[in-house]
Amino acid sequence: MKNDKILFPVGFEPANSPVFVHNEIQINATPREVWDWLTNAPTWPDWYFNAANVEIVGSNGDHLVKGSVFKWKTFGNTLQSEVKEYVPNERIAWLALGTGIKAYHAWLIIPNGSGCKVVTEETQHGWLCRLGKVLFPKRMYNYHQIWLEGLKAKAEIN
Repeated sequence: MKNDKILFPVGFEPANSPVFVHNEIQINATPREVWDWLTNAPTWPDWYFNAANVEIVGSNGDHLVKGSVFKWKTFGNTLQSEVKEYVPNERIAWLALGTGIKAYHAWLIIPNGSGCKVVTEETQHGWLCRLGKVLFPKRMYNYHQIWLEGLKAKAEIN
């Protein structure tokens, strides 16, 4: 189930991608509190087990911004990602490239009465993602849900 507010670039639309996953969660925190944790990429390994060695390339800052390039390891693969969409406290998305994979990962923060709903969607292309879909059909969905739960725990502490 795709969220119509997430904007995929040409070629990465869910209907044109071999792998698509959608996750969402309610977080009882402000969009700004969620945003601060989500864009602080170097802290991801502290609260999401599937992220490692996160490094923002060529930056002294610790938060992602429009155009940020970051290297990291996830699902056992080293990726180089670039932030392509960036609207503070609302949306962020990056293009990720690695051996056998090209992915587009988008996040959307939707304010509501009790905080905000956070939606994340990802599409993938490449031989490695196709293999992963066959061998581990629910792994990306499950791991993204764990990522959202970690984000919720961090944001709701404040």
